[in-house]
Amino acid sequence: MKTILECKNLLKRYGKHNALINLDLTLQENTIYGLFGCNGAGKTTLLNMISGNIFPDRGVINVNEKRLNYGDSSKEICYISEKQYYFSGVKVIDLLELAAAFHNRWDWNFANQLLKEFKLNPQQKIGQLSRGMKTILGNTIGLASRAPLTIYDEPEIGLDVLMREKFYRILIDDYSNNPRTILLSTHLIDEVTKVIEHFFIIESGTILLKDAVENICISSHLLTGNRTEIEKFTSDKQVIYQESYGKGMLTVIYDLLTEEDKRRAKIDNISVERLSLQKFFAYLLERRESSGERTENSI
Repeated sequence: MKTILECKNLLKRYGKHNALINLDLTLQENTIYGLFGCNGAGKTTLLNMISGNIFPDRGVINVNEKRLNYGDSSKEICYISEKQYYFSGVKVIDLLELAAAFHNRWDWNFANQLLKEFKLNPQQKIGQLSRGMKTILGNTIGLASRAPLTIYDEPEIGLDVLMREKFYRILIDDYSNNPRTILLSTHLIDEVTKVIEHFFIIESGTILLKDAVENICISSHLLTGNRTEIEKFTSDKQVIYQESYGKGMLTVIYDLLTEEDKRRAKIDNISVERLSLQKFFAYLLERRESSGERTENSI
C-alpha cells in the first residue's frame, strides 16, 4: 500500500516548551485514521505542520513521497481547521470558488449537492453563519475537495447529534465511492469508532499508541475482582491501569483473552468487560498522569 504521508523525527519547541518530541507518523493511502489526544497534547501543532502552516525545528515531512519544505502548502492536502473560519464579509460561494481554485480535484456537483443537503445558503456571508454552519461549511470544503489527504480538526464543533451523524454518513458513503486518506482529529472518540480504521493517540508531543480499531475492540478489557486473584491472572498480560479498593482491584488490560483465560476468570470470580475506545483512551491517559510518564512509549 502506498504511503501518502510520512513524518519522521519531528521536533517543535515554543520557548522552553516542547510541543512535539521525536514524533513519527505514517499514513497509507485510502484509509481513514483518527487522531486523539487531550488539549495541549500536540494535535494542532502536528496538523498545522503537516499542512505547511508552521515548520518543524527538526524532522522531515513527506507528502506523496515529496518533501514538504519551509513555506510549502501541498495541493495534495485539504486541511479543515476548527479555528479556520475565514473572512466574515465573504460569501459562502466565494469561499467555495477559492477552494476550488486550489484543489485540482474539486467536485462542483458534489459541492452543490452538499449545500442543499446541509441547507447552506451560498449567498450568505460567512460572518452571518452560526458556529455549527461554519463547521458545516468547512466540512463541505473537505468533502468536495477530493484531496488525496483530507484532514478534519474537530469536524463536529457546534453540530447537534443528528447533524454529526449526517456528516459521518455522507463521509463514509463518499469515501466508499471515492477512496482517499482521511485524518479525523476529535474528542468525540466513540462517535468516530464506526468510521475510522486506524487511530493514533498523541500525548505530550509524542505518539503514545497506534493500532487498528478492531484490535482495541477485541483486546481492551476491564477486570474487577479480588486483588490477589487479579494480580495472578494479569501476571503475563499488558496492564494499562490498576486501582485497588480494599481487597478488590480494578484493572485494565490490553491483550487478547483466550477461552482458557475466560474460563480461569470465571472460576476466580473475576468480572471481564470490553471497553469502548473512549474509556480505553481515558484509562490509558490516567495511567500516564498518575505515573508521571512523559516520554514516547509503546504499550
